Amino acid sequence: MPRREFLYDIKFWEMRRILRGYRNRYRDMWSATRWQAFYIMSSMADLKKAGIYSPTDLIKFPWEKEDFKGPTEDEMEDLKAALQEERERLNRKQP
Repeated sequence: MPRREFLYDIKFWEMRRILRGYRNRYRDMWSATRWQAFYIMSSMADLKKAGIYSPTDLIKFPWEKEDFKGPTEDEMEDLKAALQEERERLNRKQP
């Protein structure tokens, strides 16, 4: 997606869905990495003695915790401000 289209033509709800997709891809990557580490460690060591019975026992990501609520209102305001600054910067560059 061209930068200009992202900043000017996209609606806010579309931007949120795109960002959510990137976030989900990031989460999937880390979950797969955790599974690989669990699988490799289970073939090399006796994890049950260490009390590790599942990949979530190795590490628990912030988005898996019960109190995780996603981005705060302040973070969303910071994102909006950053987008507005980028729009203004691009407007200054154009003749």
